[in-house]
Amino acid sequence: MNKYIYHAILFFAGSLFISIPVDAQHQYKGRVYLDINENFILDADEKGLANVLVSNGREIVSTNQTGLWELSAENSESIFVIKPSGFDIPVNTSMIPQHFLGSGFEKVPTDFPLWEGKEKEHFEAILFGDTQARGLKEVNYVSHDVVEECIGSDAAFGVALGDMVADDPGLFDEISASIGKIGIPWYYVFGNHDHDKDASGNDGADDTFVRNFGPSSYAFEFGKVAFISLNNVDYKKEGGYKAHFSDDQIKFVDNYLKHVPNEKLIVLMMHIPIVACDNKEEMFRLLENRSHTLSISGHTHTLANIFVDESNGWKGTNPHHHFINGTVSGSWWCGMKDELGIPHATMNDGAPNGYAIISFKGSEYNIRFKGARRPADYQMNIYLPNDISVDELDITKVLVNVFNGSEKSTMEMQIDHSGAWLPLEQVIARDPANLAMHKLGPYLEADLEGKAMEEVFGWKMDYPSLSNHFWQGDLTNSLNNGTHLVTIRTIDMFGNTYLAHRVFRVSNE
Repeated sequence: MNKYIYHAILFFAGSLFISIPVDAQHQYKGRVYLDINENFILDADEKGLANVLVSNGREIVSTNQTGLWELSAENSESIFVIKPSGFDIPVNTSMIPQHFLGSGFEKVPTDFPLWEGKEKEHFEAILFGDTQARGLKEVNYVSHDVVEECIGSDAAFGVALGDMVADDPGLFDEISASIGKIGIPWYYVFGNHDHDKDASGNDGADDTFVRNFGPSSYAFEFGKVAFISLNNVDYKKEGGYKAHFSDDQIKFVDNYLKHVPNEKLIVLMMHIPIVACDNKEEMFRLLENRSHTLSISGHTHTLANIFVDESNGWKGTNPHHHFINGTVSGSWWCGMKDELGIPHATMNDGAPNGYAIISFKGSEYNIRFKGARRPADYQMNIYLPNDISVDELDITKVLVNVFNGSEKSTMEMQIDHSGAWLPLEQVIARDPANLAMHKLGPYLEADLEGKAMEEVFGWKMDYPSLSNHFWQGDLTNSLNNGTHLVTIRTIDMFGNTYLAHRVFRVSNE
């Protein structure tokens, strides 16, 4: 039996929470120790761990030689341990790491047990963006569309990048229980649709999230990578929200990075893209002198690779890579249902719904996109008419949507497996297939016996968004009548190479 599952049941009943009086600073003490027999009890033969970091979401302290720590905290703060490399954190029955003490419960011992881990510098992580489930029906979509195919993964852990639900935090238990069946530890990032709707502004907005997943800003380390999760959703008391890093978060990152060697990769995880934050430059000042950085978000229901430079306020020597992860819910679970009753949920940029797998090797990383229930090498769609007149060859364009392509991708095409590989030009475009599906909207709005067709066949698609992961090229005008093949080859910024093909016909008609 998976050791996480075996021990989760034991730990679940004893999840470490403390109560912190409202609007008051109180000192809390505890110990971080190596739980050799994994029984969540500091036994006489178990020793405290020195130099482990503990935080209240702003200040950070390091344990002394016997593993002791001491911190002050308010009611709105959760004390958590920053998992160091080489150790495991206990999880609950839904595989949620129990790295926090929390708030709002009766005081219990404030010790953090760590288990000896078997980490490697080369590891993988799975990233889900915006599962965004509305009701149990869509929780089931998540289960059948992505969870089941991830079971048995060799990934070390997973991360959900916010908007796990659609304004219904009461579904947190169900969605996390489903994701937990993958069988690996799973961390959660707060999203704008994960809030308590009766909260005013930020006060209490993440209360249910904290009770289920722990603090909405935290950090952990694995191999030579330091992961930092930040809640960058700033709610306005009058309603709505903006992307913003709080003063506590800026201070937390500043304090934490003082403990992280420069050779480690820093990965910031948030829901709203970093470039949308009104005070992004405050965060940039903390990152831009470091050698290895990456930031990741969800939120837009598209795939994008942004290279942040001086035009966005970045002053580092090299541009900062921000990856906008594709979403599990795709276009909010819209689109026609397939034979299993699951909407195709194609994202607004024409990419299939899905998730990312990131490989880490030391401080280097490699991002691969995986379409839900699609082959791993399905990475693009080629748009070209089935039948082309000889007279129109010289005006016919090949358009390719490379889902996780970027300005650093190489894109080439070859006709009939012969001749030179011809370069394609990056363009901004809307996905033709998405546009065709959007035009079906009026049919889905039609009623039959008082019932809208979209309730039966699937919700209509939004108008497709513009995207820059398209490439275009001209067909040669020297093709003879008959059936031909165009092959597209793409090499992404990490060196991953993918091929795709499309058959077409040329005639005199």
